[in-house]
Amino acid sequence: MTWSFETDPDFQQELDWIEAFVEQKVAPLDFLLANPFDVKNRENIRLVRPLQDEVRKRGLWACHLGPELGGAGYGQVKLALMNELIGAAKFGPIVFGNQAPDSGNAEILARFGTPDQKARYLQPLLDGEIVSCFSMTEPQGGADPLLIDTTAVRDGDHWVINGEKWFSTNASTADFFIVMAKSEFDAKPHESISTLIVPGGTPGLEVLRDVGYGNSHPTHGYVRYTDVRVPLDHMLGAPGQGFVVAQTRLGGGRIHHAMRTIAKARKALEYMKRRAVSRTTKGSLLSQKQLVQEKIAQSWVQLEQFRLLVLQTAWKIDKHGDYFKVRKDIAAVKFTMPQVMHDIAGRALHLHGSLGLSTEMPFAQWVIESYYLGLADGPTEVHEITVARELLKGIEPDPTPFPDYHLPRRAEAARALYGAGE
Repeated sequence: MTWSFETDPDFQQELDWIEAFVEQKVAPLDFLLANPFDVKNRENIRLVRPLQDEVRKRGLWACHLGPELGGAGYGQVKLALMNELIGAAKFGPIVFGNQAPDSGNAEILARFGTPDQKARYLQPLLDGEIVSCFSMTEPQGGADPLLIDTTAVRDGDHWVINGEKWFSTNASTADFFIVMAKSEFDAKPHESISTLIVPGGTPGLEVLRDVGYGNSHPTHGYVRYTDVRVPLDHMLGAPGQGFVVAQTRLGGGRIHHAMRTIAKARKALEYMKRRAVSRTTKGSLLSQKQLVQEKIAQSWVQLEQFRLLVLQTAWKIDKHGDYFKVRKDIAAVKFTMPQVMHDIAGRALHLHGSLGLSTEMPFAQWVIESYYLGLADGPTEVHEITVARELLKGIEPDPTPFPDYHLPRRAEAARALYGAGE
């Protein structure tokens, strides 16, 4: 039997290095550069590339990928322990080569791409030379992929794509797009959508505008595809297999979001504690006020519970090697994540007063990000339903109004086992 909450000493050394490296060298980039994904920007190249080289020399580059793709092939538990440190800085993921949506898109290309596509798109993506865009959500459809209206129609040796996409991350900086479009018009809804590669700059591909949220840099594109033509071999997977292809990236993406969220929630709790022991009001420190103590205690418990749920889910993924078998746990992590971030960041904001509310502190942005986390990769409600359905599978209805846990029935069974007594 193995059961341990300790990290291997050798790997702990790597985690210690990551924590110091992120705090001392990566976090300052958040104040000097606007967009982590603007990888061809001169200043991004000057400041980010040397840090990426340090990570490579340490053997910590793109650790979610297998050795055949240049990564360390780490399991999800190790990735969780890394990401809860890397996520403390906005530029952390791109410095370590595990940023979304590129990490998920790389998984799709590795599994479904042709040799030519892997050479043209996957290798530069893995090398950190380009970024990509996953273009699925539409203005009228939101979180329901069955409402996708974008079409891909076969015309000779090409697919012709028409439609609009919303909140397509990295649209303005991407070298290629992975687009979900309806191509099988007579098929069942879940077998009607296909996934295609569209190279950046293809005629008819237009980024109408970029949007952000809160005070974040606008990186999410409103994209229009007008008679965009791509060769037939630019379809990833078989026609109608779009949802199968998409699931390659979504399971891992959701758990990795959660891992990085732990870093921000931990920071919020740390700042809350420091504020409490530094600020005096009404004759005593905030840390001596019982209601403040309650906020700190609740935040610590929420964070520890969430972290353990994430690590247990990561362990299950490593054990089963199949995201589908762990879908209940992944969904639970997904819908718990925004609430934890919202509550802890909100309490930290509150204890910092008007300073906490201002743009001179990160808390208001973190609260807004909690709502982003509750929408990205499917809204909270969808994942709550998934958990409930999984829990209810195989539960048989009781045949009578008084089930076997009805106390009189249990008392009767006890008497039958041991006798009525004196």
